Amino acid sequence: MAETERLVCDSAALADSGEGVRFEVEYLGEKTPAFAVRYEGRVHAYLNRCPHVPAELDWDPGRFFDMQGLLLLCSNHGAIFLPESGRCIGGPCKGRNLVALPVEERDGKVILKESGHGGRR
Repeated sequence: MAETERLVCDSAALADSGEGVRFEVEYLGEKTPAFAVRYEGRVHAYLNRCPHVPAELDWDPGRFFDMQGLLLLCSNHGAIFLPESGRCIGGPCKGRNLVALPVEERDGKVILKESGHGGRR
């Protein structure tokens, strides 16, 4: 399958444990909200949907971290996720994961690597 790359944002747009950047991806044939955040210096990207019920996580656009900037928080269900893996460590979907998206930083840009199979990863 062919792989393409797409710009998500400039690297400078993501502060460590700060606001995330929202974007859309095609996932299983549908446009789906996604987000990228920086945690401990690394960029991570996920579908913006809780594994418990497919609701968006951010409590205000781009606000994914808890008040301490340590965990990702689902504003609808209170589920908490490890930012580096997307694993739910508390709440109604404990043990499940956010759907991770492959991103990399290159030349001051955050790049999404999209595959030709509808975004299924």
